[in-house]
Amino acid sequence: MKAALRVAAWVAIAIAATLAAIVMVDGTVASAPTSSAGVASVAGASPTAASVIASRAGGRNLLSNGGFSHGSGNSPDDWRTSGWKEAPTVTSYDWLHSAGSEPELIVNNLQPNDARWLQTLTLEPGWYYIGAEARTEQVPFDAAGASVSLDEDSINSSDLRGSADWQRLGFYLKVGPYGADVDVALRLGGFSSLNTGCAFFRKASVVKVGRLPAGASPVFDLSAIRRSLAAPPVGKPWTLAAVFVLLLILEIAGWKIYGADEPAPAPAHPRLPRAERRRRSGGGARRGARQS
Repeated sequence: MKAALRVAAWVAIAIAATLAAIVMVDGTVASAPTSSAGVASVAGASPTAASVIASRAGGRNLLSNGGFSHGSGNSPDDWRTSGWKEAPTVTSYDWLHSAGSEPELIVNNLQPNDARWLQTLTLEPGWYYIGAEARTEQVPFDAAGASVSLDEDSINSSDLRGSADWQRLGFYLKVGPYGADVDVALRLGGFSSLNTGCAFFRKASVVKVGRLPAGASPVFDLSAIRRSLAAPPVGKPWTLAAVFVLLLILEIAGWKIYGADEPAPAPAHPRLPRAERRRRSGGGARRGARQS
């Protein structure tokens, strides 16, 4: 019987180990991250044309102070700065708002950096166009240039490098059924692509569009990208349940095998009645007296 139980236990161990390996493989292969650019990128119409369509449809700019017209000192209202390197000797930020000229935000990377002006928004489900006008001065071509992006990996417009005149940069974003919080970034440099030079931005906007224009580009599905970057799942529910059941069987089998080897407790001697104990005790004393 013990031999059969031991065999069953080893079989359970082998099956549990196999299913655990399946769990690990399923979790890794089924959700291996892909390039977020490949998740939802298509070619076609320019962001400028789509922004005109959105404005004609009465789209409201969801950015607060998207024209940078309000603020105090050197900071426009509702915007903040952030950079991979925060030292003022690496990057300086400026807000140009002289009378009679279009307000601008400036990112000046004195040393290689990924630096940006940011604003946080809560977006409802749907399609959005996110863009701004930008120009550059002395931005090297060997790293990421000036762009409009979300402050997360690989969601960004095309970028400007060198010394380029004003151009509209932007992209389309699909927000899933639960909405999302995003950080809109007016940026110089990128993840693992630090750069120097100066970037200027104006007329930033986030506009909700009724539907994605035909041939729009670039396009990003925020939910799909965030899922692809999340940690892979542990496994499918049925594999986890199977492993749990087999481990329970293993525990029972082990208890049967090793619990049966424990020696049975010695039987307790019944306690003699008091009279019998006295008789035996007295009898022993009388026998000792007669022998002496």
